[in-house]
Amino acid sequence: MTSLSGLELMQAVMAGKLPPASISHTLHFDLVEVSEGLVVFEGRTAADILNPQGTVHGGWALTLIDSATGCAAHTTLPAGVGYTTVSTQANFNRPIRSDTGLVRCEGRVINAGRQIITAESTIKDQDGRLLAHGTSTLMVLQPRS
Repeated sequence: MTSLSGLELMQAVMAGKLPPASISHTLHFDLVEVSEGLVVFEGRTAADILNPQGTVHGGWALTLIDSATGCAAHTTLPAGVGYTTVSTQANFNRPIRSDTGLVRCEGRVINAGRQIITAESTIKDQDGRLLAHGTSTLMVLQPRS
C-alpha cells in the first residue's frame, strides 16, 4: 500500500480492491465517492449506536467527520506519505435518531499545505438537512529517511 498515492489507495478501497477500515463495519458507514480533496461516506443509523437518551451518540457523528476529513486529506498525498489528525471539532445542528436512516458525510480539503492540511465536513440527512458539521487540522507525516 505504500506504493499507492492517497487518492489511489482510497479509490482501491471504494472499488473493493482493498478492505475498508474496520471501524466502518462497526459503525455502519461506507465510502461511496472519492476524488482529489473530496470523499463521501454514507452512514446508517442503528439501535446499537445510541446514547442513554436514545439518540445517536455524538461520537458516531464525530467519527464520520474525522474519517471524512482525514480521508479527504489523504487523497492529496503522494505514495508513502501519511497523516494524523491534530484536532477535530464538530458542531451538532439537530439530533440524529436511530430512525434517521441513511446520512451523507462529505469531507473536503480547505487547504493542503506541506506540513498541515485543513479540511471540513458536513453530515446531512436524506432530505439535505444539516445534522452536523466540523473541521479538522491534520499533520502530514513524511517517510523517515
